[in-house]
Amino acid sequence: MNPALPAPGRLVAYGCLALSMSLVGSYVALSKPLVLAFPVFLLAWLRFGIAALAMPHWLRRPHDEPAMTARTRGLVFLESFLGNFLFSICMLFGVSMTSAVSAGVIMASIPAVVAIGSRVFLRESIALRTALAIACAAGGIGLLALAPAHPSAHTGDGTSASMPLLGNLLVFCAVLCEAAYAVIGKSLTGKLGPKRISSLINLWGFVLSTPLGLWFALRFDFGAVPLGLWALLVVYALAASIWTVWLWMTGLKGVPASQAGVFTVMLPVSAAMVGVLVLGESLAPLQVCAFALALLGVMLATWPSRRA
Repeated sequence: MNPALPAPGRLVAYGCLALSMSLVGSYVALSKPLVLAFPVFLLAWLRFGIAALAMPHWLRRPHDEPAMTARTRGLVFLESFLGNFLFSICMLFGVSMTSAVSAGVIMASIPAVVAIGSRVFLRESIALRTALAIACAAGGIGLLALAPAHPSAHTGDGTSASMPLLGNLLVFCAVLCEAAYAVIGKSLTGKLGPKRISSLINLWGFVLSTPLGLWFALRFDFGAVPLGLWALLVVYALAASIWTVWLWMTGLKGVPASQAGVFTVMLPVSAAMVGVLVLGESLAPLQVCAFALALLGVMLATWPSRRA
């Protein structure tokens, strides 16, 4: 790791990872009005464009940071294509085609897929306690998905999800993209700073979404969008492309990718909490048990080890 890029303390790293995934779950839950107001590809293009305007100064290479190699440039592109662009597209379209319960069960596999990816590509060993934490995280979210579904299991236009198999496949593709985001991000944190990673992958996201974003923009009535939704769009863009990415990359500098993957449990947990606290949904006893199991997994992963 570059000595100019010191790793944060372990507790700070844990806090960054947990907050990052909590923000992701929160803005996913609160972005429902945006998905109803904007086409998916236009929404993605606007998100990347707004964030690019907010952090152009992060693109500049610090004097103490080495120049990017061809391999690093390739990893930056893959991080953006898989973790930013493709994840958003697969998840938004997938959830619109299948039920929220099915999507929740599939999302429960994120910690396990991250652990497998870190083992295969980063050669990280998976300790027994981390493996148990992964099992608790997956079990907690799986239990959460088995709880009674919210009555609104419909798409944005009021029709029920009609292509569950394709929807489930797209959600699983999003899981693979999220796992790749964690594994590739661990490789990048030893070469680039969190701010530069955030700005570079956002810029690539803007480039990738521009063709379809422009096509939809030319046919979209922007005047019909209320001012409140524009404010929500700005918050969504800053959270999705700046705050969550910077927090995740900062945390990854001090934590193995397999252990960091456990914190992805906070994504669906925080989304459910926003539903209860903000959207007025009820919390069933089975959901309480799911939260307890998920948080047990986080405790197992983060509890300090005994030193010799």
